[in-house]
Amino acid sequence: MLVKTHGCSIVGVNAIPIFVEVNIGGSFGYAMVGLPDNAVKESKERVETAIRNNGYEFPRGKITINLAPADVRKEGSAFDLTIAIGILAASRQMASDKLEDYLILGELSLDGSLQPIKGALPIAIEARKKGYKGFILPAQNANEAGIVNHLDVIPVENLRQAADFLNGHLKIEPYYLDTRELFSYHQEHLEVDFSEVKGQENIKRGLEVAAAGGHNLIMIGPPGSGKTMLARRFATILPPLTLQEALETTKIHSVAGKLKTQKGLIAQRPFRSPHHTISDVALVGGGNHPQPGEISLAHNGVLFLDELPEFKRQVLEVMRQPLEDRIITISRAKFTVEYPCNFMLIASMNPCPCGFYNHPTKSCSCTPPIVEKYLNKISGPLMDRIDIHLEVTPVNFEELSTKRKIESSEVIRKRVIDARNKQIERYKDLKEIYSNAMLSGKLIHEYCQLDSVSEKLLKTAMEKLDLSARAYDRILKVSRTIADLAGSENIKVEHVAEAIHYRNLDRSYWKS
Repeated sequence: MLVKTHGCSIVGVNAIPIFVEVNIGGSFGYAMVGLPDNAVKESKERVETAIRNNGYEFPRGKITINLAPADVRKEGSAFDLTIAIGILAASRQMASDKLEDYLILGELSLDGSLQPIKGALPIAIEARKKGYKGFILPAQNANEAGIVNHLDVIPVENLRQAADFLNGHLKIEPYYLDTRELFSYHQEHLEVDFSEVKGQENIKRGLEVAAAGGHNLIMIGPPGSGKTMLARRFATILPPLTLQEALETTKIHSVAGKLKTQKGLIAQRPFRSPHHTISDVALVGGGNHPQPGEISLAHNGVLFLDELPEFKRQVLEVMRQPLEDRIITISRAKFTVEYPCNFMLIASMNPCPCGFYNHPTKSCSCTPPIVEKYLNKISGPLMDRIDIHLEVTPVNFEELSTKRKIESSEVIRKRVIDARNKQIERYKDLKEIYSNAMLSGKLIHEYCQLDSVSEKLLKTAMEKLDLSARAYDRILKVSRTIADLAGSENIKVEHVAEAIHYRNLDRSYWKS
């Protein structure tokens, strides 16, 4: 008897429907065709043992399984349940009349219980798009798939439950998740806050400007000055995720298997902080079986690179194109996949190997060539993509012991949202431009015009502070953001002065 069940395979961050055809008849044997990888091929042992351990008989005739379309590679263990249900239906141990209505996926243990799968959210989205009535999947993935409305999400614990449900012997209520309520709850509960940071008011201001304009930022300062503490709170002052952004971000984490089972939806902007020993593939994505990298897991959020010069040069250089394009393309001989990576880069570094170059009280033990070599680990093209440079100094005792009330992330975020709304309105007629950081070339000179006094100040700064040529456009963009925060339609001289202050690494004492 021939039976067809329905599954899905993940390519990039999207799902592709897969039809699992099971035929039983003829002599003995077991054959699987349709480009299965090793994990899919090994399903035979898991499926056979699970079927027997759940009180069913494993058919003795020849079992032929075809995974269609045959030219798409099938990966992972999620087809176990799809294949097992197909075998039970083809051997007439359960009814097959409901199989057309449901997408079925799940990894089987030997006792027939189900393990969670990767990519449940994009699969559920595809199931609704293709008009399936429901999606039968492991109970651990119910929160994830429940985000998708107008689809019956049927969570099951084991093979027996899935078979009994399709037979009509067991009634399982579709899992319902109030997405908007969950989204609102998690947005209002922040784990960290800027009110916990004492001192460093000038650095907080620089972070606020970066958040308001979408600018990449680097902090340079000695150990213990608070760089990491400030960076970890940066996401709390960014505008809240929209529901669409939350779905995009959740899809990526779902495909990567990084989504926590108790959270169906990522409602806060992600903050990723990879260790400096990370490889280029782990950072941007890829591998023999491509998976999203850290830059994609930071999509719509923050990628924090602590101790930037300690990262391998090759690892840092592969970020240059994604920072510009906001998408990473992984190309292989037989296929190409794309992962979104619209993230903000926040980096930190010590000024030298010992950490005390240019320190106000401690002396540096590094020679000038050593300091120069350390700073030159970061290439010019990468620095070109970082608009704001902040020099962080240690916090003194008076600031640490202060009892005064410190401004919270919520207060700062309101100012950031107002500035972002101004930019969205200003650039509404421009394609894919919604923040000042995205301006380039002609657009900078169109939207960042200076009066004569501001031009004179900028010219003087370029000459006296020995600023590089690449600093010019960055100062204009950051000046535009500072003006937006101040509620000013025009860029004024005080806005330019503050923007010049945020180009520390271009100053002569940081260069050879």
